[in-house]
Amino acid sequence: MNKIIYNFANRNNNLGTETAFTVLAKANKLAAEGKSIINLGIGQPDFPTPEHIVEAGIKALRDGHHGYTQSTGIPKLREAVSEDIFKRHNQNVSPENILIVPGGKVIIFFAAMLMGEKNKEILYPNPGFPIYESAINYSGAKAVPYELSEKKGFSFSAEDILNKINDKTSLIIINSPANPTGGVVPKIELEKLAKGLEKHPNVILMSDEIYDQFCFGSTPFTSMLSFPNIRDQLIILNGWSKTYAMTGWRLGYGIFPTKLYEIAEKLAVNIHSCVNASAQYAAIEALQGSQECVVEMNNAFKKRAYYMYKSLNDIDGFNCQEPNGAFYCFPNIKVTNKSSTIIQNELLDNLGIATVAGTSFGKYGEGFIRLSCANSSEAIQEAIERIKAVY
Repeated sequence: MNKIIYNFANRNNNLGTETAFTVLAKANKLAAEGKSIINLGIGQPDFPTPEHIVEAGIKALRDGHHGYTQSTGIPKLREAVSEDIFKRHNQNVSPENILIVPGGKVIIFFAAMLMGEKNKEILYPNPGFPIYESAINYSGAKAVPYELSEKKGFSFSAEDILNKINDKTSLIIINSPANPTGGVVPKIELEKLAKGLEKHPNVILMSDEIYDQFCFGSTPFTSMLSFPNIRDQLIILNGWSKTYAMTGWRLGYGIFPTKLYEIAEKLAVNIHSCVNASAQYAAIEALQGSQECVVEMNNAFKKRAYYMYKSLNDIDGFNCQEPNGAFYCFPNIKVTNKSSTIIQNELLDNLGIATVAGTSFGKYGEGFIRLSCANSSEAIQEAIERIKAVY
């Protein structure tokens, strides 16, 4: 039998991965073998999707919504997104600029495909969500990191980003509240960035605001939609996965300037045709129905994050800043003189605690680990006790 040689495109070698899912698989395997596992690795709310949202999805199926929808998303959902944005941010966004997609990652890839190619550069946060760098590399562009410094509360300096712009820069990615750090960028830095981008009309900004409703620290969330001077340079990423505990429904949306929207729509037609119909009706209910579930989850994550950050600081070798948003703690473990990966593996293999090494989020994540607050208070307390017993 002849050995098959796959002559696949070289760009596939540039794809990265998301270590949280690798850790999850290993944790599940250990749990299946009978080991007691506490999962603080995956960024997924431990709450079920609220019942009124589930019922809306079921009703849509019973009402016969089984077929294709518009590739851009059903008009009623895009209108609901537009209304939600006005209600929360007092900003007008036309439904004609809103694209419904199967998960927020799609917007990351669309932005990279729209703006990235050979001889282009794309700036992205580091440590940051690993799919940013993966999508940039796949596009053929050069991935240029800017550091989210612990000294700055894991925010960025607008001046630092603006100084990295050159004639090859086509896209800048920002994320606030941030994964993995829990940092929130102060409004003053966002204002400086928006003002500076006026001098670079050929540069597009993608603002990942998927955690915008989980902001509970001293720094309030500010959407980049608040700066109309750069609206024609702005892509917004948001969705339902985190806010409404709908990770498995695969729902996200992007807001694009009109000219970019036209191409993004073509990408949607070519790649996924449209988003699951019943899920879109559930998404309408999520936005227009009771928001008590969002308040309850936010309060729970705030309480857990505060407990986790305080408790981690009582452990030798762990130094943790208080997170301002999302649902992660990102402690500094450098004084242990062990790499992030070693600490990650020790915690899982020896203590049954799944976490994610900081290096999974970029080179500037070395010396840190990410712990998710998206597990029960009891599970978090047990995890802290296990760590305290060893470190």
